Amino acid sequence: MLILQRKAGESLLIGDEIEVSVLSVDSGRVRLAIEAPKSVSILRSELKTAAEVNREAAGEELPPLALLDVLRDTGGRS
Repeated sequence: MLILQRKAGESLLIGDEIEVSVLSVDSGRVRLAIEAPKSVSILRSELKTAAEVNREAAGEELPPLALLDVLRDTGGRS
């Protein structure tokens, strides 16, 4: 894992085609802008977790409220 420090207005490059820019840092929240080709999937981690739980629930027939619990636990924020 690479750990970097960036200030608002600074960016970093991933490969030749992906740029991540820090738009702002306010009250412990960071706003990022990601410029990438349309072929690159960009997904918030909590949505990936919810999708995995959804697949498991479909196979195990868990109640739908289990999905809501996952979203609540991850904050359900962008």
